[in-house]
Amino acid sequence: MSRTEASPDGRSYDGESREGQSYDAKSYDQEAGAGAGTVAVAEAGPGAAPRAARKSSPLWTLGLFRSELLVTFRRWRTLALLAVLAAVPVLVGIAVKVETSDGGSVGDGGGEGPAFISQITNNGLFLVFTSLAATLPFFLPMTVGVVAGDAVAGEAGAGTLRYLLVAPAGRTRLLLAKLTTVVVFCLAATMTVAVSALVTGALLFPTGEVTLLSGTTVSFGHGLLRALAIAAVVALSLLGLAALGLFISTLTNSGIAAMAATVGLLIAVQIVNTIPQLDEFHPFLFPNYWLSFADLLRDPVYWDDILKNLGLQALYVAVFGSAAWARFNNRDVTA
Repeated sequence: MSRTEASPDGRSYDGESREGQSYDAKSYDQEAGAGAGTVAVAEAGPGAAPRAARKSSPLWTLGLFRSELLVTFRRWRTLALLAVLAAVPVLVGIAVKVETSDGGSVGDGGGEGPAFISQITNNGLFLVFTSLAATLPFFLPMTVGVVAGDAVAGEAGAGTLRYLLVAPAGRTRLLLAKLTTVVVFCLAATMTVAVSALVTGALLFPTGEVTLLSGTTVSFGHGLLRALAIAAVVALSLLGLAALGLFISTLTNSGIAAMAATVGLLIAVQIVNTIPQLDEFHPFLFPNYWLSFADLLRDPVYWDDILKNLGLQALYVAVFGSAAWARFNNRDVTA
């Protein structure tokens, strides 16, 4: 990792790279809306500096967010995680197809295998619901934990965090951009599973009218809309873990330690959530209502657990997002 000497304004350090990508702090500033503010202050004179600085420092800038998105989704680790998620529905679909090729059935309603697996042979759209139910307990949250845990700690470990802060983007804006990037990853990971399952299900199994869990039959288009709503609920269900992982990421300079701690905490909470003697604490654990998305396959929809799930995720985002902000704004960045 190399860089040139800083210019007199302290912003130009061309050549700094973030995991192999060319990084130009000056252009980064201008994308974030900071470069224009510096020029405006110089032209207007010292008296106009505070006012110009306030005008040129919005809390949200598209350039900063776009930069974080590119850095995250260009990493080989991120692409590998998405590839693994895309492979899960393919493996499930092939396994069901092989098992039912001789006219037999799978699941038989006996509680074996992921939810909805017995309905896949009747309609390939159920592979979407089965794949989300299969990946939600561990695979999906694990990928979110890896990305969220590495968001800040990975930059500190690579030595690029202080250079990001040299550019006058501001700690709050930088943390907000990273949180939003993790939220986008939650949606991208969920849609990767859903789209892969939809394509695999359509290729291997018949499609058509969808029979909901309540026995109501709806059109395939209506079933697709329900599948899209389920994917959105699953993505929102991961936000509590995302905020928790981002908070852990602000506590250390080691990306590996932050990722391991987030995934380890996920496993521990999942175990606690299965212990009957601790059922009084279950409603406060972020994965407790994850599978409530199945209620969207009923007519009418049962909203109680879905709303509890979304409210719990919002609470986790508020608490741990605020904790991450407080920690990051008071942190001495030396790497």
